Amino acid sequence: MNRRRFIGGLALSAPVLTRWGAAFAAPSGSPGLLLVFLRGGYDCANAVIPYASDFYYEARPNIAVARPTAGDALGALELDSSWALAPVLRSTIGALYTKGEIAFVPFAGTDDLSRSHFETQDHIERGQPAAGAQDFRSGFLARLSSVVAGASPIAFTDALPRCFQGANVPNLSLRGLGKPAFDERQSSILASMYKGGPLEIAVNEGLELRKTVARELEQELRDANRGSINPKGFELEARRIGHLMRERYRIGFVDIGGWDTHVGEGGAQGALANSLDSLGRGLVALAEELGPRWHDTVVVVISEFGRTFRENGNKGTDHGHGSTYWILGGGIRGGSVVGAQVKVERATLLQDREYPVLNDVRDLLGGLFARMWALSPSDLDRVFPGATPLELGVV
Repeated sequence: MNRRRFIGGLALSAPVLTRWGAAFAAPSGSPGLLLVFLRGGYDCANAVIPYASDFYYEARPNIAVARPTAGDALGALELDSSWALAPVLRSTIGALYTKGEIAFVPFAGTDDLSRSHFETQDHIERGQPAAGAQDFRSGFLARLSSVVAGASPIAFTDALPRCFQGANVPNLSLRGLGKPAFDERQSSILASMYKGGPLEIAVNEGLELRKTVARELEQELRDANRGSINPKGFELEARRIGHLMRERYRIGFVDIGGWDTHVGEGGAQGALANSLDSLGRGLVALAEELGPRWHDTVVVVISEFGRTFRENGNKGTDHGHGSTYWILGGGIRGGSVVGAQVKVERATLLQDREYPVLNDVRDLLGGLFARMWALSPSDLDRVFPGATPLELGVV
């Protein structure tokens, strides 16, 4: 067992996870936030479809999703006069849209034009202006947690993500939590390694946390498999996240990979549609598991960038720029496509290849956070230095 990895993923939680029970409970009525990061750059144009654009169908002869048509199960679901939703999301995200519990923000992203997964992801997670010196040890969710009372932050990841760098925040991967990560013999060995040292308490409490979470989720796992379709990937993890955020945590982060669709992306059906289906089911499962907390929780789905507007020679799409973000919650004013927009046509593409960014991620999230927690200008500037909060009218 790797000592450094163990400490990074478990003992780091000690300053926050002091005792199981009341110390874990979030303040009653405090707003909740879950940031869902789609790593790989998802093809937003085949999720939230600019069906009013003839150029969309010209640019994607093999992978375009058909316009909304009554009785066509493979046709997109109309959202408004310009945008439609991928048909695979009809029963999940489409239902939330009808209830006013989701809004979409096209032309969203960062001014980073590297089109590199890692550079753009890191730039977004730092949340710092592109110009000037960068503090690589500070992430925007860490800074948000420092200015929000009772933040109770957690990352549902294998390792602490960059957006939480600079703060003592627990990271807890929920994959494989049907049984404890360490058996009794391994736990005893680990505990003895740190006995009498400065990390003894942190290690013991971390081990107890793992065991307690595993016990609580064991029954849930059995129930999920009883005569029902086995939910895959994010859907199962989303239920676990909802279970933990319902009472104990109010600022969370989770990332989902597999969105880099260079080859064989598909249209209404295929690889991307399958991933969107899993994402949609997971978000609905999260809402169900949160119960009453769904009404004071905001979920934001982002990706490092969108894809090229034209399909490539492999019937896929390549790294692009502007993306479409999702904002969900039981208490938001959704059922709309919001933010600055332009008509989708060749002339409005950035560099004749991709969506431009008209809604900066720092401004967008800054506006949401300011509304959710009534942040002062100085507090907001600590979270996103130099940002101009964007008022979307969603929260």
